[in-house]
Amino acid sequence: MIRRFYRINHYIQAEKVRVVDEKGKQISVMPLDKALNQAQQTGLDLVEVAPKAQPPVCKIIDFKKFRFQEEKKQKENQKKSKKVELKEVRLKPFIAENDFDFRIKRAKDFLKKGNKVKFTVRFRGREFTKKDFGYELLKKTVEKLSGLAEVETEPKFAGRQMEMILKPIKKIK
Repeated sequence: MIRRFYRINHYIQAEKVRVVDEKGKQISVMPLDKALNQAQQTGLDLVEVAPKAQPPVCKIIDFKKFRFQEEKKQKENQKKSKKVELKEVRLKPFIAENDFDFRIKRAKDFLKKGNKVKFTVRFRGREFTKKDFGYELLKKTVEKLSGLAEVETEPKFAGRQMEMILKPIKKIK
């Protein structure tokens, strides 16, 4: 979790600041020492929330409560975001039809869950001389999964294996 750094009270370096109260209502633009006095009178902290603004924006709030709410928001946003995993399906250039269909079925499951799928065609021994079989196999794979996925990275060689990554097509609701 990334923690954001805030300047509070005497660590604020601006000469004049725009002051906002706890409810978000703007008070006014005033010198820093006057703003600090006002914050101390209410028993709260002066927190610089927008240091790049002209003049910088400071809020009169309880800093511990403010930081707790920021962390709570960040955790909530983290829950909403979905992590996309990369699943791998391994193939051979001379694969039996039923084995191929089974691997396509597994890839469909991965794609329906929203994961990317990496297809790897392994070449062993003299199979390496028949690279076009690997391209044909991956082409056939793309055709079988055309409704569910689109090609993210084209088939390419990495050592003695050919790789291709498919990503799920986003459905418009």
